[in-house]
Amino acid sequence: MKALAASSISQYENSVNALSDYYRTIEFGLSACFRLTESPMTITSPQQSKRGENEMGAIVFGSDQGLVGQFNEDVADFAIKTFSDLDVKPKIWVIGERVHARLTDAGLMVVKGFTLPTSVNGIAPLIKQIQIDSEAIDSDNPSTNLYVFHNRPKSGVLYQPVNLRLLPLDSKWQQGIAKIPWPSKNIPESLCSQATTLGALIREYVFISLFRACAESLASENASRLAAMQRAEKNIDELLEKYLHQFNYLRQSTIDEELSDVLAGYELLAKNK
Repeated sequence: MKALAASSISQYENSVNALSDYYRTIEFGLSACFRLTESPMTITSPQQSKRGENEMGAIVFGSDQGLVGQFNEDVADFAIKTFSDLDVKPKIWVIGERVHARLTDAGLMVVKGFTLPTSVNGIAPLIKQIQIDSEAIDSDNPSTNLYVFHNRPKSGVLYQPVNLRLLPLDSKWQQGIAKIPWPSKNIPESLCSQATTLGALIREYVFISLFRACAESLASENASRLAAMQRAEKNIDELLEKYLHQFNYLRQSTIDEELSDVLAGYELLAKNK
C-alpha cells in the first residue's frame, strides 16, 4: 500500500499541474468576455440576494479509506469552524465516507454523499454528477452561496485545509476576473454570441474548479497516507530495536547467571576435595 500511495501522489499532482495552464486559459477567456461587456453582468437581483443571504451549500472532500492520519478531521474541523463563523447551517454534499461521519457527528445536515474515485480517470464523472446537484441548488435560489472545502498540498507540510466560494458568480467576482492583465497588446474578441461564449466559459470554470479541488484532495490524501505509513514503519523499527536490546540483555543475563552457577559449583567441589 505504501508503493501504491507513492505512485498515486504523482498522478494526482501531474493532473493538478496540467490543469493550471487550462485554468489560466479559462480565466483569460472570462476576462476577455467581461472586458467586452459594457455594464457588469447581473447575476442576482436584490430580492434574490435578500432571500438567500443566509442560505449556504457546501461540498466537502474527504477520504473513503483510513491510514490518513488527521486528514478528515482537519478538513471537517475547518469546515465546521467556517460554518460557525458565518452563522449558517448549510446543506452539505460530502465526498468520502470518513469525513461524512465526522460532519454528521457535529450535527450538520449532509444531503448527499459520493464515493471517491480511485484514479484520475474517475474524477471527471464524479465532478459532472456534483455539477448537476450544484446547478439544481442554483436554479432553486441563484443567490445561495456554494463553498468547496478540501485539503491542498503545501510545501513544508503535507497539506492545508482551504475553501473556495464557487457560487454565486456575482458582480464582485466578475470585476476581479476582468482586472486580470491581458498577456499581449492585442485586444481580445468574441467570435460567437457573447451569452453563448460566456455560458460555456462559466461552465468550464465551475468544472475545472471542482476537478482541481478533487485532484488536490486526493494528492493530499495519498501524501498523508504515505507519511502515516512511514511513521508506522519507523515506530515498528524502533520497537523492534528496543525489543532486540531487551532480548539480548535478558539472554546475556541468563548466560551470566548460568556461568556464575557453574563457577560456584566448581569452586565448591574443588574446596571439598
